[in-house]
Amino acid sequence: MTLLTLDWILLIEKLVLIVVIILASLGIALYTTFAERKVAAILQDRPGPSRAGPYGLLQPLADGVKMFTKEDIIPNAASKWLFILGPGLAMTASLMTCAVIPWGGTIELFHRKIDLQIADVNIGILYIFAVVSMGIYGIMIGGWASNNKFSLMASLRAASQAISYELAMGLSLIAVLMVTNTLSLGEIVKQQQTGWWNIVYQPLGFLIFFICALAECNRTPFDLPEAENELNFGYHQEYSSMKLGFYLFAEYINMIMSSAVMASVYFGGYDIPFVDDAHVYASIGNWAALIQVGVLLAKVVGFIFLFMWIRWTIPRFRYDQLMNLGWKSMIPLALFNMLVTGALILLRMNHWHF
Repeated sequence: MTLLTLDWILLIEKLVLIVVIILASLGIALYTTFAERKVAAILQDRPGPSRAGPYGLLQPLADGVKMFTKEDIIPNAASKWLFILGPGLAMTASLMTCAVIPWGGTIELFHRKIDLQIADVNIGILYIFAVVSMGIYGIMIGGWASNNKFSLMASLRAASQAISYELAMGLSLIAVLMVTNTLSLGEIVKQQQTGWWNIVYQPLGFLIFFICALAECNRTPFDLPEAENELNFGYHQEYSSMKLGFYLFAEYINMIMSSAVMASVYFGGYDIPFVDDAHVYASIGNWAALIQVGVLLAKVVGFIFLFMWIRWTIPRFRYDQLMNLGWKSMIPLALFNMLVTGALILLRMNHWHF
C-alpha cells in the first residue's frame, strides 16, 4: 500500500471522526437545553417540559423545528454581512475546540488503530485559547452590526469580561503545565492514567479555571452580556430564526467543551477510575475505548449539571463586582498558585538532587 493511499485513508478517518464528534456535540447541545429546563423545574418545584413526546423528550426537536421555520429578520439599519457573520463565527469557534480533546483511547477497525482524537497537536492548550479568543469576535461583531445600543453595550461587556477572565484562566493552566511539562491534552491525560489526577496537585488552579469557565461561557452569575433586566435581551436582541439559534447553541457547546477540557486537564479525561486501562484494553479490546468515551461523557455531564445548578441558585453579579472579582481576586490567586507550584517543584527537584 503506497504512502499516498495511506494518507487518503487517514484523511477519511479524520473526516469521519470530525463528522461524528460535531453531530454528537450538536445532539448533546440540543438535549442540554432540555436538561437545563428540567433541572430548573426540579429546583423550582414545577414539572418543566412534559407534553412533546414521552416525558417531554421531543421538546428539543420541536424547538429546533420552530427555530428553522421562524421568519429570518435582518433590521434595515444593520450591517447585513457582519450581521450574518457574527453568529456563524461564534458557532464555528465553539465547535473548533473539539479538535484537540481526547475523547478516548484507540479502537482497531479494518486492521488499523484509530485514535479517538482529531488532532493530538503538541500545543493543544494554546490552540484552545486561540479558538476561545476567536469566539468573542462573533459576539462583538453581532452586537455592533445590529446597530442597537443595547446590543453594542452587551457586546462591550462580553469583550471586557472575556479579557479579564481569560488572563486568570491562562495563569491557572500555567501551573498545570509546570507539573506536566506538556501542552498536549492527549499527553496530559496519559500522565494521569499512571498517577494521580491533576486535581490532587492543583485544587486551587481547578477552582480558578472553573470560575473563569463560567465567565467565558456567559453563565450565571457572570451572564452580564445577556442581562435582560438591564439590556433587554443582550447582544443577540435583534436576531431571530437560526441566527439566534446559532448564538444559543454556541453557548451550550462552549459549556460542553469547557467541561471536556476541565475533565481532561484535572480529572483524568477518559481515564477509568480505580482501573488499569491497559489491562482493560487487553481483556475487551474496542469495548474498552467505548467505555472510556462513556467515562469522559459522564464527567462532562457532571460538570454541565454543576453549571446548571449554579445558574438557578446564585444571583447575577453587578458589573463592577464582575470586574473586581476578575482583576483583584482571580488574577492574584492564579499568580499565587503559579508561584507556589513553582516553589514546590524546585523543592522536590533539590530534594531528589541531594
